[in-house]
Amino acid sequence: MAVGGTKKKPLGSEKSAPASGPQGDNPVKKQETRKSSGKVQQKQQLSVIVEESQGRRAIQSTKAITIQGVARAVGVKVSVANAYVRSLETKGIVKSVGGYSGHRVYQLVAQV
Repeated sequence: MAVGGTKKKPLGSEKSAPASGPQGDNPVKKQETRKSSGKVQQKQQLSVIVEESQGRRAIQSTKAITIQGVARAVGVKVSVANAYVRSLETKGIVKSVGGYSGHRVYQLVAQV
């Protein structure tokens, strides 16, 4: 002897339940169509370089140099500005004076 009975489903689940087919007990399956194109897209490698005159002008005009500030001043992506500032750091033109977690603050070492 079973105690209780069948539970009533909430109204929200009835709408999301699959619709029954013409026989009533088999759910209707939707066929998925996928477009398979034979073309394989190749990634283009774009190289953007910061011009020395434009980059140095942006660096000289700021007191605290940040990657985001250089990117905004020069008008390039942050990754390009990061590569430019790191190259200046290896040359000894700027040095890291603070910051954390990828948000470094640089200072101009020598007047360029």
